[in-house]
Amino acid sequence: MTRIVLGIEYDGSGFSGWQWQTHQRSVQQVLEQALSKVANHPVTVQCAGRTDTGVHALEQVVHFDAKIERELHAWMLGGNSNLPDDVRITWVKPAVGDFHSRYSAIARFYRYVILNRPINSALLRNQVTWHHNPLDADKMHQAAQHLIGKHDFSSYRAQGCQSKSPCREMYFIDVYREDDKVVIDISANAFLHHMVRNIAGVLIDIGAGKQPVNWTEELLEVKSRKLGGVTAPPDGLYLGAVYYPEHYGITKHPVFDKLPVGAKRHD
Repeated sequence: MTRIVLGIEYDGSGFSGWQWQTHQRSVQQVLEQALSKVANHPVTVQCAGRTDTGVHALEQVVHFDAKIERELHAWMLGGNSNLPDDVRITWVKPAVGDFHSRYSAIARFYRYVILNRPINSALLRNQVTWHHNPLDADKMHQAAQHLIGKHDFSSYRAQGCQSKSPCREMYFIDVYREDDKVVIDISANAFLHHMVRNIAGVLIDIGAGKQPVNWTEELLEVKSRKLGGVTAPPDGLYLGAVYYPEHYGITKHPVFDKLPVGAKRHD
């Protein structure tokens, strides 16, 4: 068996999420079908982080085991020729050692994009979250800094989250404005179900003046999802990149230069 690692990007608006669904279209489904045609045998893929319905990926990292040898460019060209237009393989590498796309990851980076103007976009309606009232990005950034570090994020995870522990380590959160967009860049050692979207919902309420800047800190302390904010829509959420130990040979995204020295994967 040969283990192959892929980087893929996708527009999540036409999918029911990453994971196979019995009667709905998923990213995993179309990717496995495409790669199976190249391999001439059924292929099962593992990803760095499952994305929900409507969530996009700038760079999802995937691995699979093949029973047959192929040139790397054959996986790229063959895979893309069999994929729908809303999914693309962007790079291919042989796996090194015991590499696993999920369990070898040290950190993940997500980006949440809010279109902040009176009128929604006809072109970006599935790629951004629209908020028509003005948002104060500076206040949102200030509020977000309370979340950095190791915390119990019970107030920020979905009520049905199946993770054994609500504790995660947040490495950085930056909120900034780019013209008529407000962008939230966020990285942690791992994320809980709906964690980024729940954080975005809280920050949007703070940016709109509905809640004080210290609300993020108050929610950490109460450890109750029932007291948290609204879950922000999936449209503006992107899995941006995944960071692995250097010896695996996966190119490091520049955003991970912000990670603290000695950052370790979540066990």
